[in-house]
Amino acid sequence: MNPPAIALVSDSAIFIVVGLAAGLSTGMVAWLLTRSIANLPPEDRTWLDRPPALVRFVWWPTRWIAHVIRPLLPPAYGEVLLVRMRLAGLDYALSPAQLVAHRIVFAALGAALGSCLGASWQAGQPWFIALAGAATGLLFTWSWFRDRALSRRRELLKTLPFFLDLITLCVEAGLNLTSALQQAVAKGPAGPLRDEFERVLRDRRAGKSRADALRAFSERLNEAAVTQFVSAIIQAENMGMSLGPVLRAQGEQRRDERFARAEKAAMEAPVKMLLPLIAFIFPCTFLVLGFPIVVKFMQMGL
Repeated sequence: MNPPAIALVSDSAIFIVVGLAAGLSTGMVAWLLTRSIANLPPEDRTWLDRPPALVRFVWWPTRWIAHVIRPLLPPAYGEVLLVRMRLAGLDYALSPAQLVAHRIVFAALGAALGSCLGASWQAGQPWFIALAGAATGLLFTWSWFRDRALSRRRELLKTLPFFLDLITLCVEAGLNLTSALQQAVAKGPAGPLRDEFERVLRDRRAGKSRADALRAFSERLNEAAVTQFVSAIIQAENMGMSLGPVLRAQGEQRRDERFARAEKAAMEAPVKMLLPLIAFIFPCTFLVLGFPIVVKFMQMGL
């Protein structure tokens, strides 16, 4: 056998060995992943809320990653994250580890999409595009979580006067506060406040006293209006006062506060419009008005 043939055989053997090693490594990783997924313990969601649609979209990888990172999550960070999840209404739907896993999944999806785009564009540094995709995925989940908490707060403050009026009518009709809350949950509009009142009734069925259930309701929302409402009810019950006038006064005060917030938003609107006007609308207006004048001067030779 001549030397070129020997070199060709050795190169072929190297390629075969490298291919076998890569195949064995891929098979081993796939086997470890499937075994880890198969050993994932089942989750009892009988008393939990349904996860949001964005989380259900990637639910299985989220559950698996959460199971892996749960022992690594610092307890202090988990408690801080749980407080924020209460404001977004996710504390009965997800655990802190699942929320972190959800962000990791979207970061991985963004990195994969960035890698595909970098390969299709034949970019010089595809790793930079993958890193930008991962950062975009993280920012997207963070923005979704923040917007959910803000929109939930706005909807809660908007519907609070209506629910207070409904509870007041039920109490003045002769029902006790628990029955009035049941009627508010049954007849009130769907939204975060109805879900929170339903949690209060759930706590009552679990054995909590009405005062403790209302205090937990106030702590979850962490809103001054709700705290005042709960404090007024508990104080009226402790002093033996009639709840009807107290609830009616609370409803009127919450309605006045909603009107004041609307006036504040209306007064802030012109200030918020200044930047778009100066940066985008005024330059376009000056360009449209000034272009014919400049063309006319150029035709006149000036």
